[in-house]
Amino acid sequence: MTTLDDPVLRGLNPAQREAVAAVAGPLLIIAGPGSGKTRVISHRVAYLIRTLGVSPRRIVAVTFTNKAARELRERIERLIGASVEQLTAGTFHAICARMLRSEGAALGIDPHFQIFDEEDQLRVMKGVLADLRLDEGRVSPRAVLNAISRLKAELVLPDSPELSGIQRYFDEIVSRAYRLYQERLAESRGLDFDDLILQTVRLLSEVPTVAARYQERYLHILVDEFQDTNIAQYELVKLLAARHRNLTVVGDPDQSIYRFRSADLRNILNFERDFPDARVVVLEENYRSTQQILRAAAGIIAPNRGRKPKQLVAVRGEGPKIIVRELANEHDEAAAVAREIEQLQQAEQRRFRDFAVMYRTNAQSRPLEQRLILHGIPYRLVGGVRFYERREVKDLLAYLRLALNPRDLVALERVINVPPRSIGQRTLDELVRLSRAQEQPLWETLLAIQVGALTVSPRARGPLLGFVATIQDLIAASAELPPPALIERVLERTGYRDYLQPESEEGAERLENIQQLMTAANEFASFSPREALARFLDEVSLFTDIDQADLTADAVTLITLHAAKGLEFPVVFIVGLEEGILPHARAIAGEEDDLEALEEERRLLYVGVTRAKERLFLFHAYRRGMWGRSEALPRSRFLDDIPPEVREKEQIVISQSSFPLPTVRAAGLPERLPFGPGDYVRQALLGEGQVVAVNPVRGDYEVIVNFRNPRTGVKKLLQSLARLEKIER
Repeated sequence: MTTLDDPVLRGLNPAQREAVAAVAGPLLIIAGPGSGKTRVISHRVAYLIRTLGVSPRRIVAVTFTNKAARELRERIERLIGASVEQLTAGTFHAICARMLRSEGAALGIDPHFQIFDEEDQLRVMKGVLADLRLDEGRVSPRAVLNAISRLKAELVLPDSPELSGIQRYFDEIVSRAYRLYQERLAESRGLDFDDLILQTVRLLSEVPTVAARYQERYLHILVDEFQDTNIAQYELVKLLAARHRNLTVVGDPDQSIYRFRSADLRNILNFERDFPDARVVVLEENYRSTQQILRAAAGIIAPNRGRKPKQLVAVRGEGPKIIVRELANEHDEAAAVAREIEQLQQAEQRRFRDFAVMYRTNAQSRPLEQRLILHGIPYRLVGGVRFYERREVKDLLAYLRLALNPRDLVALERVINVPPRSIGQRTLDELVRLSRAQEQPLWETLLAIQVGALTVSPRARGPLLGFVATIQDLIAASAELPPPALIERVLERTGYRDYLQPESEEGAERLENIQQLMTAANEFASFSPREALARFLDEVSLFTDIDQADLTADAVTLITLHAAKGLEFPVVFIVGLEEGILPHARAIAGEEDDLEALEEERRLLYVGVTRAKERLFLFHAYRRGMWGRSEALPRSRFLDDIPPEVREKEQIVISQSSFPLPTVRAAGLPERLPFGPGDYVRQALLGEGQVVAVNPVRGDYEVIVNFRNPRTGVKKLLQSLARLEKIER
């Protein structure tokens, strides 16, 4: 069978076919946006398995999200008509977590370690700074955590020489906090996200037997989104590929937008230097966007220095021109977005899910949400409160974490008095002091109290012994019960169900979230109880906003440009294209712009523009509300780089959304209401809510209110009947 006859290669363009069939040695695939990158990766793995007979067990594919890993497996299985259960596919963090659970004991890592999420890390760091007698008001815990994260991304350990002889005050704080932070994690048998990579690199570097086993096993290694890897991640894949050298990296320097997460653009730019024999394939046929959109994107990105040249060609044809529009303010901007959505939906029979509105920061969503609600346009907000960050879900997960690892200090502190069991903060502080004095984890201190080796006040002893007995019961139950049944055991043993007050609407909603948690946990029912629990907690810890996002419902997507990476929509609006917004103020501060930061801002807009398939709207406002005041901001410099021939004649639209309320003389109503959009009101039956809009209508006021109770939602009310009262919040 010739290469062209291979069913796995059918339907691929020449560059894609080359990228799939080039299976020996290092390979760099420069994949422009919309060039079929995911298709190439799935076909390449299918080609290795079906055509070349490589066992799925000998292939590892690193993806950017867990969702991408699941979709990759599904694509491969459809291509080869068989299961690829043994394929190692997932994010860096997920793959490393599995390796450390299996092999980490060689470094002294407990196989039942807990992965600490951002909230957990912040809690630990606040304790560290308190122990160091540093005031949070002067030293930001989050800033210290970010600095430690950068050190770990560069493979700098707490005792590394780089941290000795430090001169700057903040760096000295970071050095001291780093050591103590790692000690606190170790006490809890915990690892943070950066530790997962760092410790796996240590494992492969310091334990030759483990390194040899994995280097022999993985014959082929593929890494997607390589432009967003950091130094530690690159070192990890180089270690894994050291024996067979079949390392394929896929990415695009023009889409590197995660420098704040320590992504190092030099990884992809220097790949050919590190692997002089690397083959390079450039994917330039674009299957997503029109040529007009691609020309706009090319103009935006052209001034950047750190690039790999490519010329994207649209398969879809020319398409309509780009719309660039100036509005008076952010409210008019939001009104223009809503009006365009309504017009395109009617004129072109589009669904709401065809539209996405993108912005630089989450704070920009508020006027957009208000305007969409006013127009009755459904929307989803990507990046809101994540399911696994809801209070009741975090509480139940803390109990599950303690069942697996009772030394988990963060989980223990979270629920030692939840539901309330008369263990106050003063008692907890005394317990922590005792554990520090004994140089043992807090759980060991509680066990010492249980057997009488340590004494506490009689008032505290009873509740503490009750809590210890509860956790011991859950530890025993975790060896016998699958995760959903264990959650039910937590609810019964702790009284948490009654604590939620399920007879109330809010309590019923929280209980529904717990039931949803049980459903998610049930996906691991095929494993033994303890393994199922460990896998479930890992899955939860490594969950991302994009993994959560449901983009199938018929609703407009509101999303930051960072979160939009990897997505596509027929119609895209990008708002807030002003100096100080995009590019962000941090990139243009001072006398000289930060060139690297400015280039990343340019890449961020490039990513947003190339999410659009058919239509692209770029909006900027003459004035924008910032920090409680309205400021006039120049339009973004990036707009000037879009070729004039791809843009429709620019329009300046003044005041579409603002209008004065005329005097209304309805019975019992004042000339003007005491509240307006943004104010909070109360209605006797419906409760509290926020005013979205006030409209004079037929001698009355129509008030649109977004009520706090999600079951009530958004309501249009006549003030003469509703009698809404303004409240202060």
